Amino acid sequence: MEKKITYNNLSVPGSIIIAGAIIAIAIIWTKQPVKTSLDRAITVNVQTITSSDHVLGNPNAPIKIIGYSDPSCPYCKIFNPTMIDIMKEYGPSGDVAWVYRHFPLNKPDANGNVLHANAGNESQALECVASLGGNDKFWAYEKLFYETTPSVTGSTPEGLDQTQLPVMAKNVGIDVTNFKDCLSSGKFSQTVDKQYLSGINAGVTGTPTSFIMLSKPANKSIEDYIGNTLLTNRMPPSMLYMSDDKKTISMSGAMPKEIIVGLITAIKASK
Repeated sequence: MEKKITYNNLSVPGSIIIAGAIIAIAIIWTKQPVKTSLDRAITVNVQTITSSDHVLGNPNAPIKIIGYSDPSCPYCKIFNPTMIDIMKEYGPSGDVAWVYRHFPLNKPDANGNVLHANAGNESQALECVASLGGNDKFWAYEKLFYETTPSVTGSTPEGLDQTQLPVMAKNVGIDVTNFKDCLSSGKFSQTVDKQYLSGINAGVTGTPTSFIMLSKPANKSIEDYIGNTLLTNRMPPSMLYMSDDKKTISMSGAMPKEIIVGLITAIKASK
């Protein structure tokens, strides 16, 4: 049974200069705060990857990065090229797979304010492309979308002109009429809502949020890398932490490529 999510407040997206790059976060706080201290046990319940997920790379990769994203989120726009670069580097060898999941911030807060009004429709557009063109077309559309959409800011509060959704679908080889029929039907609204709820259950409080799923528990060298990264970059523990079973690493915000590469290198070295 689906559970209604109620928000206490909505924070303004901020950015933090870390490792010479911008880490930016848009955060929605839920009633249950996520534990963030490395000195406390943190249970992370990320939904198991299934055949309905959108996976780029080797589905059996020993390192899987599950990302929850909002299509209208300016920080997701920053982070998307980082993940594309990661997959160019580690995808061909089969070491890393990337899973895209929806977390549209189009839900009203306690005061009725909506951060990204079009995000739900845009998430459904991604699903329509996947249903009409398969996995390869989904990733082509995903890449084009984040390259094309403007950031939601004071000067462009609505973000992407929604009439561009079918134009982009056509550009990746999707029949426009079929795409429009799919999107107008709202047939994937429940799919998007279920992924959003799975993010809430995993502890997602904002976008982008990524979970690095390991095939075996991390050793001390990986824990040390996380601790040193937090200390060196003066990051709050809520941005980078490990689950109590040591098989999931949580990353909040548009994490710089250098930190993700460092994590992957430490994980590979621990085999």
